[in-house]
Amino acid sequence: MSTSSSHAVHELFDLTGHTALVTGASGNIGQAIARRLAEAGAVIIAHYHNNELAARKLIDQIGSGSIVQANLRDEADVDAIFEKTQPDLVVNNAATQPVQALADMSLGDWRDVHATNLDSAFLVTRRAALAWTASASGGAVVNIASIEGVDPAAGHGHYAASKAGLIMLTKSCALEFGSHGIRVNAVSPGLIDRDGLQQDWPEGVARWLARAPLECLGAPNDVADAVLFLLSPAARWISGANLIVDGGMSAQSKW
Repeated sequence: MSTSSSHAVHELFDLTGHTALVTGASGNIGQAIARRLAEAGAVIIAHYHNNELAARKLIDQIGSGSIVQANLRDEADVDAIFEKTQPDLVVNNAATQPVQALADMSLGDWRDVHATNLDSAFLVTRRAALAWTASASGGAVVNIASIEGVDPAAGHGHYAASKAGLIMLTKSCALEFGSHGIRVNAVSPGLIDRDGLQQDWPEGVARWLARAPLECLGAPNDVADAVLFLLSPAARWISGANLIVDGGMSAQSKW
């Protein structure tokens, strides 16, 4: 199967005619991803778990699209999404990031983070791939992982392990679904700014700014633009990749 293309430059990031499911679209990064994909022409399906108001406000701002509620840890809820919608692009963005020392962590705490961050991506990607395989239509998935998937921070053992699993799930899906024209990639962000971050975690922000080669925090659109690239025709021969978006932090020496 060839991926050769004669897209003109202005067509490389055009998603007109595509429908994108963005999970966790009521959050900071999810909203930025949804807006950017909509700007590229995609019809947006904005998933939310609890924050319906934020999801509705997002779609109102975009001017089109729809919202869908689901607990992505529940297989029946995931199946219901695909019974009601037919996306050909998926962004697995829904996640949780609690801070907790491993010594204080219960098995329930561990499993809760993995269910939200990893099980949900498995369920959504599998269901999408089954639909795309049955219709022979192909599709593309981007998983939002983290630089902590390869470089954990203290207090994030469950989160880091879940993101490491998500990176490997990305590669496994790319391997197994590629023959059906399905591409699966990941984006691993570093520290992304949000309202109140510098007030909530001044020492962490200061450490980041002191070490990051580009000397700044990331913005939600830095992640959104990477997602757009990986979903677009410009990345038509890219699958199984983990695109690190961290201002150069991963280039730092550890000794």
